[in-house]
This record gives sequence, C-alpha cells and structure tokens, in this order.
Amino acid sequence: MKIKAIRMFDHGFMHQAFAFGGEEGRDMFDEQIIYRSSLQNFLIDTGDEVILVDTGFKTGMSAPAKKLGAPLYMGERVDDYMASFEALGYKPEQVTKILVTHKHNDHSDCIREFPNAKVFISPEDADALKLDGDNIVRAEYGKPYHNFPNAQQVAEGVWFVEAKGHTKGNSIVIAENEGLYYMFHGDVTYCDAALKANKLSIVFEDKEAARQTLDRVREFIKKNPTVYLSTHCPEGYENLELKRVMKL
Repeated sequence: MKIKAIRMFDHGFMHQAFAFGGEEGRDMFDEQIIYRSSLQNFLIDTGDEVILVDTGFKTGMSAPAKKLGAPLYMGERVDDYMASFEALGYKPEQVTKILVTHKHNDHSDCIREFPNAKVFISPEDADALKLDGDNIVRAEYGKPYHNFPNAQQVAEGVWFVEAKGHTKGNSIVIAENEGLYYMFHGDVTYCDAALKANKLSIVFEDKEAARQTLDRVREFIKKNPTVYLSTHCPEGYENLELKRVMKL
C-alpha cells in the first residue's frame, strides 16, 4: 500500500479562537496565537485499486487573499487539485473509489472528474449535495471498527467510519498498513494542536456529535499506533512523510 498527499495550498495560518473555540467560545482563546495551515487531500494505492480520500476545489478556484486577523488563511497555492493529482503519476480513469469524508467544497468539488470511480459518502451528505447516479454509494456502515460503532470496509485494510458532527453525515477513513493505522479525518480538527488540546473548532453542524467523535478519535489514537492525516495543517503531509505516530 502507498499513501500520498495531494497538495493544494501551503504556508497559511489559522488563529486559536477558530481552531479551539467550538465549545468554550472564541472569546476564551487568543486570536493572536496562530497555527500553520495548508490544504491537502490524500490518495491510497492498494496495488489493486487507486482510492481517493476527498477531492479538492475545482481547477481555477479563487482563494481568499491573505488578511490580518482572518480566522483561516489556506496559504499560497501549490497547485490545483487535478494538476497535483496527475503530478503523482496517475490518470483520472485509474481511480476506482472516492471516499468523501464530508460535503464541503474543499473535500468534494472534483468527484465528477473521475469517470470510473464509485463515490462513497454518507446518506446525509449525499442528500445535501444532491448526488445521485449509479456511481454514488451511500454508506451503509453497519459494522463496529475498534471503538467506532458504525463502519464499512471498502477495500482490504481500508475502512469508512461514521463520525458525525462537523457535518451531519461526517465520516473518517482509516487505512491499515504495516502495523500502523493511517487516519484521514477530514475536519474533525483543523490542526494537530487542537487534537492534542482536545478542542473542537468553531465549524460543526452538531456540537454534541462532534464532541463524541473527537472523544472516539482520541481514544482510538491512545490505543493504536496512528498516523494522523489532517487536511488543513502541514502536519498532515509531514506526518505521512515521516510515518509519525501521534502521541496524546
């Protein structure tokens, strides 16, 4: 199995109130404390299949400018999603599955660019995006996976896991390889510092479910050697490059 980052933006920032303020409120945190930000999605090459975890913005998307006090600045453009994907040496028709963690554009905009891919997504987020067609697979979950009560195996060693909160149909993906667990969590946290501090961001649709999901994610990491692959901070691709196991 090979896991690769599809990088779109880097050298950005987010402030602490955005990344930590979901439960206590923004006013309890310091907007002048900032954390690094980036944007990347991921690819899993099992040897038999090419599987995408999320697909980023459409080509040519206009990114917000750098601004003092912005809660989240994605950073400088590395490349568009499709160009970054193809730079890894793959062609769109090779992709067999797309696992969408949630409905937001930076995770779902390019799903139609892959003609042979089955798109796995929660029923709630499929409805929100008005997705339909033979290639849309509404996740059925149905099996426990470690401490997560609802999951679905989508390939050998690859699990699509119900993880509601950030959106009503939020999911995470876990891939098992060579004794490690690679957790593609979407936006359960926006930076690794928030995971370590046990804080929710201000972006969620169901705060109670988001808290339950974060608790389960932290419990899983404490019990299993996990490489935590974030979408919105450079630790996402750094952890992958170093096979760095998260410590809590």
